[in-house]
This record gives sequence, structure tokens and C-alpha cells, in this order.
Amino acid sequence: MIDDGRAIFQQVADHVADSIIDGTLPEETRAPSTNELAAFYRINPATAAKGINLLVDQGVLYKKRGVGMFVAAGARAALSVRRREAFADRFVTPLLVESRRLNLTTDDVVALIHERSTTIDQPSEGVRP
Repeated sequence: MIDDGRAIFQQVADHVADSIIDGTLPEETRAPSTNELAAFYRINPATAAKGINLLVDQGVLYKKRGVGMFVAAGARAALSVRRREAFADRFVTPLLVESRRLNLTTDDVVALIHERSTTIDQPSEGVRP
């Protein structure tokens, strides 16, 4: 889980954010503590704290003195907007740039996406010899 070449603190922040986005960690509920995250991921507590602080800096988590970190109201929507923008930057823009090189229209690209999405959604028939 913690191994994809990115900084460990960033991976911790992303995993907590994933839990907020998918609803596993609802808004206004307590987030895992630095020590809980450190034990779960088997990492230094300072590294876990750096990941948590990243989310605090983004306004996704906030601290209740003596109680712990909590998910901020509106965190799920804010994270979704950021992830959508990052998705567009990482995938959609390069797709459109390449489609222009190939002289594909927007309709052509939409048709290709639709075509591929229907084949991905179908169950695999297994490996053929």
C-alpha cells in the first residue's frame, strides 16, 4: 500500500482523502490519529503527522484541542473538485492534445470513449490460448 514511489506522507494524505471521498470517513467525524496511522502503515509518527498536516493546510481536517482531528464540513466536495481538476490535467488535456494531432473531432473522441467504456464494462471471458 505504501510503495508507489511517491513520498510516504503524501500517500498517507491521499489514503485519508480517499476515505473522505468514498464516504468511509464522513464529514464532522474523527479522523485517525497520527499514532493510529503510524501503527497501521508501520511508519514514523512524524511522517504520518506530515500527511495529516497537509490535509489540515488544505482545510480538509481540523483539530479539536484534546479530542483529535476531524473531517471538515465541505471536505468531500472540496476534495472531489481538486481530484476532478487533477484528473483533467493528467488525462483529459493530454488526450485532447493527442486527438488534435490525429485530427480527431470531439465527437470522434467521445465515440472512442463510449466504445471503450462498453468493452471495459463487460466481464472478461478469460485467457484464450
